Amino acid sequence: MAAGLKTIILLSFVLAVGFLLIILSCALWSNWLPLLVALLYVLAPLPNSICARCAGADDFSADYNSSFLDFGNWLTSTMVVSGFALPITLAHAGVIHSMACIMAMVGGALVYGTILTYSGFFSETSDDYF
Repeated sequence: MAAGLKTIILLSFVLAVGFLLIILSCALWSNWLPLLVALLYVLAPLPNSICARCAGADDFSADYNSSFLDFGNWLTSTMVVSGFALPITLAHAGVIHSMACIMAMVGGALVYGTILTYSGFFSETSDDYF
């Protein structure tokens, strides 16, 4: 499936709405701690991409080494779960307002979903030979 200009425009709009929700969850209640959610979701795909580059045949074995991929998946899932758990924990502790928690979680989900969709549409792998 070829991704075109309309896909990029739609993804940028959804990303902007996600960041808007996160910033509004901070600004409306004058507490900037939910901004950490955006940091977690922006950094979440990095372990997968870094560990995917390290995976492959190594010096000791010609077989494919998936331990790097497993570690990258674990680290990414830990960051994504932390992105949802951080606002819930802060709201439960009374540090942020409960509506700010909901806005930060929805905004974070939009940001991370946009990153996943972009990497899915614009990945460099080709299945032409299979």
